Amino acid sequence: MSENADTPQARPCYHCGTPVPAGAPWSITLDDRRHPLCCPGCEAVAHAIVDGGLASYYRFRTELPERPEDRDAAQAETWAVFDDPGLQRQFVHPEGDDSGRVHATLAVDGITCAACAWLIEHRLNALPGLASSAVNLSHHRVRVSWDPQRLRLSQILAELAAIGYQAQPWEPDEAQARLQREERMTVRRLIVAAVGMAQVMMFSIPIYVAGPGEISADFNALFHWLSFALATPVVFFSALPFFRNALRDLRTRVLGMDVPVSIAIGGAYLASGYAVLAGQGEVYFDSVAMFTFFLLFGRYVEARARRRSGHTGNALAGALPLSAIRLTAAGEERILPAGELAAGDRVLVKPGHAVPADGVVEEGESSLDESMLTGEYLPVTRGVGDTVTGGSHNVESPLVVRVTHAGRDARVSGIVDLTDRAFASRPRLAQMAARMAHLFVLRLLFVALGVATVWWFIDPSRVLWITLSVLVVTCPCALALATPTALTAGHGQLRRRGVLVTRADAIEALSQVDRVILDKTGTLTTGRMSLVETRPLDELDAGAARRLAAALEARSEHPIARAFQPYRDATRRAEDVVSRPGLGLEGRIEGRAWRLGRPDFAAPARPPAAPDEGQWLLLAEAGEPRCWFRLQDQVREDAAEAIAALAGLGLAVELLSGDTPAAAEALAARLGIGTAEGGASPERKLERIRACQAEGERVAMVGDGINDVPVLAGADVAIAMNGATDLARTSADAILLSPRLTRIPEAVALCRATRRVMRQNMLWSVVYNASAMPLAAIGLVPPWLAAIGMSASSLVVVGNALRLNRFRGPRPGGAEAPSASSREANA
Repeated sequence: MSENADTPQARPCYHCGTPVPAGAPWSITLDDRRHPLCCPGCEAVAHAIVDGGLASYYRFRTELPERPEDRDAAQAETWAVFDDPGLQRQFVHPEGDDSGRVHATLAVDGITCAACAWLIEHRLNALPGLASSAVNLSHHRVRVSWDPQRLRLSQILAELAAIGYQAQPWEPDEAQARLQREERMTVRRLIVAAVGMAQVMMFSIPIYVAGPGEISADFNALFHWLSFALATPVVFFSALPFFRNALRDLRTRVLGMDVPVSIAIGGAYLASGYAVLAGQGEVYFDSVAMFTFFLLFGRYVEARARRRSGHTGNALAGALPLSAIRLTAAGEERILPAGELAAGDRVLVKPGHAVPADGVVEEGESSLDESMLTGEYLPVTRGVGDTVTGGSHNVESPLVVRVTHAGRDARVSGIVDLTDRAFASRPRLAQMAARMAHLFVLRLLFVALGVATVWWFIDPSRVLWITLSVLVVTCPCALALATPTALTAGHGQLRRRGVLVTRADAIEALSQVDRVILDKTGTLTTGRMSLVETRPLDELDAGAARRLAAALEARSEHPIARAFQPYRDATRRAEDVVSRPGLGLEGRIEGRAWRLGRPDFAAPARPPAAPDEGQWLLLAEAGEPRCWFRLQDQVREDAAEAIAALAGLGLAVELLSGDTPAAAEALAARLGIGTAEGGASPERKLERIRACQAEGERVAMVGDGINDVPVLAGADVAIAMNGATDLARTSADAILLSPRLTRIPEAVALCRATRRVMRQNMLWSVVYNASAMPLAAIGLVPPWLAAIGMSASSLVVVGNALRLNRFRGPRPGGAEAPSASSREANA
C-alpha cells in the first residue's frame, strides 16, 4: 500500500480498493506520498481516519475493508422484509408535521452502557436521510426518524447490525419476553460465577494463611490446578458477554467499559494459567472469579432496576385489549380484533373488561379504573356524554361507547410515543456524564500502561496484579450509570404520579423553576363552563340569542364553547368565523356580522359595562350590543392545596387570565395567589413571561387551550393540563394525565430530587475513581478488593437512584420554604 500516484487512474482506491476513475481529483497524503481515492466518500472517511490520529490503520492493515456495495447487497436481502409497506403500517408512523418524515421504535440487543448509546446515535445520525435517533438506554430501545424518500428502514437495521447491534421493530410483549430471556441467561452466568468464586476461594485461603513450608509443593500445585479448572468456566461462560462486547467496541473503535474489564479478566487468567503450567509465578484465579461475579452481580441488580422501571412502560403499551365487542346497526354483538376498530364504531364494554379505544359514552353509567393512565387509584364515574380513555377498566356496569380514536391514534399509544420522545434529548448533566464516561476508558488504559511501566522498573513481580487492580478499581461503571439510572427512576415515578414528561431536559428545567404562572379557565377551574343566565338587550329573543352564540362557538375548542353546545341549531350555521385569542369570536350568520366575547371586542365603539359580578360575554351585531351571557365555572377541588404546596417549595405563583380583572382577582384572593392579572391577551401573557425571564427567573407556565400555545412555547417549562387541546399538548414539555393540580408541586419536588440524585451519583463516581486510582497504583489495593470496590461503587449509584421510587413528595400543606442558599443549591 505504498504505491505512487503518478498514474492514479491505473491504481486501486487506497481506502477501499475500487478502481479509480480516470482524472479523479480525490486523494489522501500519507507519509509524504499522495494516494488516489475513488470517490468523495472514501476521501472523507480517509481524511477522518488520518486527522483523527489513526493513520496506523493504513500502515498495518492486512486486507482491504469490505466494499459498501457488497455489504449493502448482502444485508439488503436480510432486512428487505422490513421495507414492505404492509408490514411497516404496524410500527412505522408519520411524524405528524409537514416534513414527510416517519418514525419507528426499534428494540436493540447488546446495549450495555452509555458508550453503546453514543455509538448507535453517532453512526445512525451519519446516514443520509436520517433526521434523528435517540437511544433509550434504560429500556434498550432506539427511536429513529427518517425521510423514506432518501432512506429505507432496512438500511437503518443493516447499519445497526454492521456495528454489532441486532435490532427489530419494538413490540411490548416480545420486548418483555426477550428481556426475560436475557435475565435468565444472566442468572445462569451469575450462578456459575458464584459457585466458581466460592470454590476457588476455598482453595486459595489455605495458601494465603499458611506460613512458609506449611503446605507441601504437591498440595500447592493441586490447589492451583483445581483453581485453574474452576476458574475456566467462569471466564469462558460467565465473562463471555464482556469479551464479546469488548471485541465489538474494538471493531467500531469506540472504547466502552468492557474493554478494560476484558483486559483485566483475560490478562489475569492467562498469566495465572501460564504460572500453573510453568510451575512458577503468582496465580490470580480467585481475583478473576471474584471480579467476574461482582461485576455480573452489579449489572444484574442494575438491569433488574431498569427492567422494573421499564415494566410500567411495557404494560402501558399493552394496555389496550386485543379484542372488542362491536355493535352493528341492528344492535348485534360482533367480536373482532381491537386493532380493526375505526372512529364512529359503537362498542360494548362489559364490567371487568378494558375499554378498547378512546371514545364517548352513549349509553350507561359506570365507574372506571384509570390508575394505569392517570396515577389516580380511585375509580371515576363516567356517564352519557363523558369521554373514556382506551386502556381504562370498567368496574361496575356495561357501557356503550362511540369510538373517537382507536389503535395508534388512541391516547395510550400517544403516551408511549411521547415517553420515547422524551429520551431524544438529555439533560445537561446526563450529556456531561456520557462524555466523561466515553473519554475515561481511553485515559484509563493509558494510566494502566504508565503504571505497568513504572512498576516494571520498581518490582516486576508485582506489575501484573497492580495493573490488574488499576484496571478493575477504576472501571467507570458507576460514572456511566450515574445519570441513566436516576433519569429512569425519575421518569417512572413521574409517570406513576400522572405526569408525563415529553422532553427529558424538562426534568432539569422543572427542578430549577422560580415562578409558576397559571391560566384560569381549564387550569385552576375545571373548564366545564355552564350558561347560567341570558339577558337580552333589545327585542332579540333569549332562545334566538343562545342559538346565535352556539353557531359562532360551533367550531371552537375553547371550554366556553361547551357551554353553548346544548343550544346548537343544525339549520343555523356561521360563516367566516375567526377566533381572536383572549378576545372572542366573530363571523357572519345569514349575511349579518356578529361578535361574541369581551365587551371591548364585541362592541368596540361603545363597550357597555357588565350588568353584574361574574363572567359575562357580550353578543353584538355589527358593533351593537344584543345580549349578555353569564357563564360559571367550578374551581378545582385541590387548587388551594396546590397553590400552598407550590409556595411551600419556595416558588412564586401568579395568575394570568383572559377573564375580567375582577374575576381574576377574586379567584386569586380565594386561592391565596399573591399576583393576579385579568384581561390578559396571549401577547400580554408572553410579554409577562419574558419580563420575568429578563429578571433572571425561570418560569413554568400551566395552561390548556389554543390561546395558551404561544405562552407555553415561550416559557422555560410548559405544562399542559389533562384536558388540554392537542396543539397545547404538542407544545408542552410535560402533560398532566391526572386532573389534580397537586401533581404539579409533586413533580417539581420530584424533579429536584432527581437532579439532586444525579449530582450525588456523579460526585460519588468522580470522588471514588479519583481516590481509588492512586491507591491501586501504589499497590495498596489487591485485585480482589478492587473487584469489590468497583462493584460496590456501581451498586451505590443504583441504590441511590432507586431511592426515588420511595419518594413521597411535599407535605399536603406545603413544605417549609427553603432558604436562599438551599434554593441556590437546587439551581
